[in-house]
Parts: sequence; structure tokens; C-alpha cells
Amino acid sequence: MVLFWFRQDLRLHDQPALHRATEIARARGAALLPVVVHPPPGERVAPWGFERVGLHRRAFLRDTLNDVGRALVARGSGLVEATGDPVAALLALARATGADTLVCEAIEAPEEQAAVAALRAGGLTVHTVWQSSLLHPDDLPWAPEAVPEVFTAFRQGLERSGVRVRPTLEAPDALPPWPVWMPSPDAPVDAAASVASDPRSAFPYTEPHGRGGETAALAHLQRYLARGLPHRYKATRNGLMGLDYSSKWSPWLATGALSPRMALQALRAFEAEQGASDGSHWLWFELLWRDHFRCMHWRHGRALYRTRGLSARPEHREVRHNAVGFERWCAGRTGQAFVDAGMRELAATGYLSNRMRQVVASYLIHDLGGDWRAGAAWFESQLVDFDVYSNQGNWLYIAGRGTDPRGGRRFDVEHQARTHNPDGAYRRLWI
Repeated sequence: MVLFWFRQDLRLHDQPALHRATEIARARGAALLPVVVHPPPGERVAPWGFERVGLHRRAFLRDTLNDVGRALVARGSGLVEATGDPVAALLALARATGADTLVCEAIEAPEEQAAVAALRAGGLTVHTVWQSSLLHPDDLPWAPEAVPEVFTAFRQGLERSGVRVRPTLEAPDALPPWPVWMPSPDAPVDAAASVASDPRSAFPYTEPHGRGGETAALAHLQRYLARGLPHRYKATRNGLMGLDYSSKWSPWLATGALSPRMALQALRAFEAEQGASDGSHWLWFELLWRDHFRCMHWRHGRALYRTRGLSARPEHREVRHNAVGFERWCAGRTGQAFVDAGMRELAATGYLSNRMRQVVASYLIHDLGGDWRAGAAWFESQLVDFDVYSNQGNWLYIAGRGTDPRGGRRFDVEHQARTHNPDGAYRRLWI
């Protein structure tokens, strides 16, 4: 028996880890058991007292799991869902099934790395496969410890090197058999249908076109390209309202329902047919930003999770938590209308534009004197497109504790409101 542990890679297309698990199982003539592990309720609380995975993330993930479960069943397999500490749950499942091998994607973040180390210490042979970035680390022109810390140097180095993105892998037509002695997978539960739909949402994940999962992801990608929206992307990417101001690929990229290589492959086909533009090129930039945040985890690892991050400044060794200010910030009741509008959108919909994420993060850190780690944890709880690499990297950037040489970003909220919402429509929408 071979276990395949789904993590942040909930798809079947362009799935090197699943291909590796399939090869191992078939070489042994063994069954393959795909599994996902939900954390126990007691471990779902952040140090600041709220759930690490909030309502919107749970609903979007539920739809994503339903979709991948149906795809697995269609290929002669299924999905086991366990609850508990992932190490304990997977070791118990291995003992119960006689499995001695587990395959999963590699995630270069401290909690995820610790889980793999503990599984190996528990006696399992664990194969990890890197697959969440656009570019494979083996193809970069630098060693992991030498990747440029500034994004512009990173991008320019890649463009000079001529590095190519590896071709995508097709979804398998069939998988090794589901163990005959295992019960059939349970029928899916539609969690998003139980969440109140908000017509103001810029990412309506309760609607069919925004649902979690690979099926909706690939359909959205094709619709976005068919409408020619990449050509507008650079001009509209700082928008605040509506579906079309940005690509909205991030929720599916974050859960792994959409491979970044698949997104780029489709974008390149679009450019070949309709021509490249500043807008379509900027989407390539955004995918590279996503890769750069991953590279910084290869280079700095746990240091990115220290209170001071990568900063050597004495005042960054400690951080005070403004509990009252933080509570008002989370609830969208700071008294600053533009910030409050953003925080209310986040709480109501599980989504927030990139521009507003920077504005509200800056306000918490630099205006309220809040703990950047608490803000990062609140985003982790709320955002349907939470990605550990990008979330940590962006909060460090705003706080001036990351790799950016400018030492932090403080946004003038009133200037941001005048620039990006001069008619006040966004504030009226949410307040």
C-alpha cells in the first residue's frame, strides 16, 4: 500500500507528486490510497484567539475537496479524509493499511517541513516532490542559497538566463485501484451552498463560476482568456470592486486546484493567438513574484517566521500587540473609513484586492502600532486564497522585516483612497 497525501495540491492535472506515487504503486503491484488530513478543532486556534481556518476558507476548501474526490472516483480511486494531527493520523492510517511509503508535495515552510520529518522518524518512507512554483528550483540559474533577495534582480536574472518553464503533465486517465477492503468514499457535502452569498463580493466563491476545485479553476482560466482580459490587466490590477479588475487565479493557485504552469501555458497560447501586451506580460510578473516568495523560503527558512524577520534593527527584536486596535481592525471599526471598508469586505467575503491588502496591513502596523504577526494570522484565517509563502512575504515587506531594501512600506491611507477610489464608491459599498 502506498499513501498519497494531498496538501496544497488539490488537482489531478500537472501533478508530479501524484505521478510519482502512481509509479511507485504500480511498480510494486500495490494499491494507492489518496488522503487529506484536517486539523483537529483544538489546533485550529491562532495565538490571538481566532480560528486559523475561518468560515470562507473552510467552505472553499470543502468544494475543492469535493471536486478532487469526484475526479479520483472517476479514475477508479477515491479520497480518505482524516481529522487530527497530520503526523499521528497518517502514521495510524499507515499501520491500519500496512503502508510503508507516503508521497506528498514538498512545502518549504516550518510547520509543513516538521510534519514530514516526524513522519520519517515514525518509520514511513516519505517521498516529497516540489511542484507549487512556476519554475523548478533545479532549473534556476542560482543555487537556492544564492537566489537574489530583491525581486527585480531575480526577474532580470531569469530573463537573461533564458530559463524555460517545464511542460505540464496531463491528468492521469486511471489510477492504481482503490483497496477492495476499504469502504467507498462518502458522498460530497456542499459547504459553499450553506454560506450566505454576498452580491458585493469581488470573488463570489458561492457562485458556480467561483467554486473551489480544479473543474471551476480551468473553466475560469479559459473564460478569462477568451474575453481578452489579460490585455487590460496592468491597467486594472489596482481595482477594488468587481470580478474583472484582476485575474482571480489566486484562490485556485493557493489550494493547488490550478497549476501555475498550466496558467502560464494557457497565457502563452493566448499571446500566440491574440498578441502579447503589457497586461499579459504583467501576469507573468505576478507568477514570478509568487515564485520569488517561495525562493525566499528556500533561502531563509525559519528566519522568516521570527518576530524580527530578517531585520537586524534593534527595535524589530520585539513587537507589541495592540489588542484593542487589532480587534477594531479585524471588525472594520477603526474609524478610518477606507480601511474599515476593506476589513469588512474581507470578513464578509473571504477576499480582498491586492491594493487593499497593502493598505490595511500598513494601517495595522504603522498607524495602530499593531503586531504584524497577528495581521498575517488574520489573513491566514480569512482569505480564500491564503498562501503561506506569499502571505508571510507580503507582511514582512510591509513591516520592513523582509528582503526589501527600502525598509518597510507605510501607505498614506487618504492618498490611497483619493487615488484608487476618488468617487468614494468602494467606501459606500461596504460602509
